[in-house]
Amino acid sequence: QVQLVDSGGGLVQAGGSLRLSCAASGRTFSSYAMGWFRQAPGKEREFVAGVVWNSGSTNYADSVKGRFTISRDNAKNTVYLQMNSLKPEDTAVYYCAAEPRSYVYTNPSRYGYWGQGTQVTVSS
Repeated sequence: QVQLVDSGGGLVQAGGSLRLSCAASGRTFSSYAMGWFRQAPGKEREFVAGVVWNSGSTNYADSVKGRFTISRDNAKNTVYLQMNSLKPEDTAVYYCAAEPRSYVYTNPSRYGYWGQGTQVTVSS
């Protein structure tokens, strides 16, 4: 059974940084695509960034390009989202997702496994 545990959220001032972690277990994730999504109150869940585990191929939403970086640590089975230059509009619950595909889909319905979410709040 795939398990994803998100962590690292918190309260930060605009311009600050946070690093989110997604610890994955229950499978060999070398053939998986891993994604980060976020959902603000009253809004739909949206794609933030993704990585194909074995190739390292990445994809980012335009709104976070140049500010966020996704990476993975094979030894720890963990995916990270480094978030710099945070803005108040980045405030949301952030979710890690996984799917056995070699492509980063931006549609959340394509992912079958989800973490519990971690709250990120950016104050102005």
